[in-house]
Amino acid sequence: MCPRNVVLVQDDPIDAKAVRSALKGSFQVEWVRKCSAGLKRLAQERKQRTGGVEAVLVDLYLPDCRGIETFDQLFAAAPQIPILVLSAAKDEEVAKLAVQRGAQDYLLKNHLDAYLLSKTLGSMIERAAIADALFNEKERAQITLNSIGDAVMSTDVWAQVTYLNVVAEGLTGWSRAEAVGRPVAEVFRIIDVTTREAAQNPMPLAIQDNRIVALTPNCVLVRRDGVEAAIEDSTAPIHDRHGQVTGAVMVFHDVSTTRALSSKMVHLAQHDSLTDLPNRTLFSARLTDAIAAAHRYRRKLAVLYLDLDRFKYVNDSLGHAMADRVLQSVASRLLASVRASDTVSRQGGDEFVILLSEVAGAQDGAVSAEKILQAVRTLHRIDQHDLHLTASIGIATYPADGTEAEALMKNADFAMYHAKDSGRNTYQFFKSDMNVCALERQSLEVDLRRALENREFELHYQPKVNLETGAITAVEALIRWRHPQRGLVPPAQFIPVAEACGVIVPIGRWVLGEACRQSRAWRDAGLAPIRIAINVSPLELRDRDFVATVRATLQKTSLEPCCLELELTETFLMQDTTVTAAVLEALKDLGVTLALDDFGTGYSSLSRLQRFPIDTLKIDQSFVRDLTSHADAAGIVSAVIGMGNSLHMRVVAEGVETREQLTFLQQRGCPEGQGYYFSRPVIAAQLPRLLGRTLPETAVAINGLGEGIDTPGPLPQAHL
Repeated sequence: MCPRNVVLVQDDPIDAKAVRSALKGSFQVEWVRKCSAGLKRLAQERKQRTGGVEAVLVDLYLPDCRGIETFDQLFAAAPQIPILVLSAAKDEEVAKLAVQRGAQDYLLKNHLDAYLLSKTLGSMIERAAIADALFNEKERAQITLNSIGDAVMSTDVWAQVTYLNVVAEGLTGWSRAEAVGRPVAEVFRIIDVTTREAAQNPMPLAIQDNRIVALTPNCVLVRRDGVEAAIEDSTAPIHDRHGQVTGAVMVFHDVSTTRALSSKMVHLAQHDSLTDLPNRTLFSARLTDAIAAAHRYRRKLAVLYLDLDRFKYVNDSLGHAMADRVLQSVASRLLASVRASDTVSRQGGDEFVILLSEVAGAQDGAVSAEKILQAVRTLHRIDQHDLHLTASIGIATYPADGTEAEALMKNADFAMYHAKDSGRNTYQFFKSDMNVCALERQSLEVDLRRALENREFELHYQPKVNLETGAITAVEALIRWRHPQRGLVPPAQFIPVAEACGVIVPIGRWVLGEACRQSRAWRDAGLAPIRIAINVSPLELRDRDFVATVRATLQKTSLEPCCLELELTETFLMQDTTVTAAVLEALKDLGVTLALDDFGTGYSSLSRLQRFPIDTLKIDQSFVRDLTSHADAAGIVSAVIGMGNSLHMRVVAEGVETREQLTFLQQRGCPEGQGYYFSRPVIAAQLPRLLGRTLPETAVAINGLGEGIDTPGPLPQAHL
């Protein structure tokens, strides 16, 4: 769809640049700096009758005209074109006056963002088109409005219904013939979902105040037969050619399914997909809130860090499927062992954390720990297997062992390891001398700082596969640390340390440079261009020199920017959206592509997602792992694939490990996949052997490269 053409009448070049940047991609902005220039452009539009200018954005204070006079002149020149006023806070009263005289709306310049401006402008243009159609071409409007997906309703100045399109008839339960002439409150019945009382109808308010309004929050539409539906709307007054209010028009649509999916995604983002317990993110928030309440009311609380003893044996002997059922059994027993006001969280693997939100003293933590240990020890009977489990628990209390969430978690973790060292199947309170783990972490940090200088890092490359053709479309570069004494250190062990101490920034620069150099080397060796993806830490993205580093690296290696993809996390998008958007736009200007890694694990709303120039959504492997066994995971995977297609984003499924998962993804039209079913990460020298193969070959032959595996199997992914 071609960008809509709008005219911006704005003298300040900085403000004009901000508006043009915010509308980039969706609107074609013609910028003029004086009122006279704007009048000239509108006169040209009126003379040519091209319909090219769909809206005018104007700052009322210009070099050759100031205040309401600016609006009056522009409105008189083209009353059929909607006008949006951009106002400073101090001039808001003048902006309101302009709305009373016929402007569609106004926005404060210091509150502008890309989403708000684009949505307001788009809605304004759409409403203007609808109002014009209703006024000038009633029959044509009826055909047009019946063909759109949104419901449309209009009233006269007395708030009596004058029109409903087909969609509005379906949502309200009223036919147009029955509804016309009735009070809008009777046809469009809305109630507060909490109080069940009637909610304020936006259409009379739009007529009365001569302004754009929307539904109050927390209300639903009650259809004529009593069925309720969540809706979103935009309501605006209708003006005649003289600017007088003659009624109101509302555009609304059913968002029940969208809200249900959003709620489900929020739940999945905050809960462990296997046990449905709160995950790290939700637990951290609850612990922070509990600490604040404990401080306010001078209470105590306890954190219990639990790790199952020798759980690796269950994984190795019975397999992942049985191990997952064991974890579910443990989770249910933990929930039954604590109060409803307490929180049980799965931190990952076989680690659980319990928040006792209010205790009289440390002894209460010991009583709960004993109860939990007994619950875990009780025989677990799963199918034909009788399993005897034990656990080790570390206990930290507020305020004695820490006054912040991070400190309490860390100290409870230290105590848990001390419980394991004490023979397992027991609990230990935190003591100040439990710093062995801290010393080990410090040692790892020292070694990390030397690793780059000693050239101990290396990159392995894992292909991404087109699930329709089987062709390898890209590769992801994954860092490995080959420590001279420790051996191969897993990324999950050293990446968090690197991020905590800031070493991740120089490590990330090395990964960027090495990946680009290797990609260029493959090109020079005669291989076809292939996109190479690298994971980028939020700390790197926040580094002021990051964009310049990417630019310099591409120039140094002579690598085309389109061959580089940067993978970032949802969490980064949720932090300081203004700065984030600026960084990502700068990267897009370089020509690189951007991917959102582990999508679904850190909730980001669709409205936020649309603010950023993301090219690729990577479905988190936890959803892919569970999609053939958990309906919720399958639903989320299908929804993300559909969302990616709707937003014109590439979708990549991570962690594909079985034929069943592959078949599911192919049937849902997922474009690309990545995982051990196709290939382990391989060294650079092995990758040329993989390129050019089709999917059947990839599924079998690639697995023979890395470590001699003949058949694909469920193996853990390793990511930067």
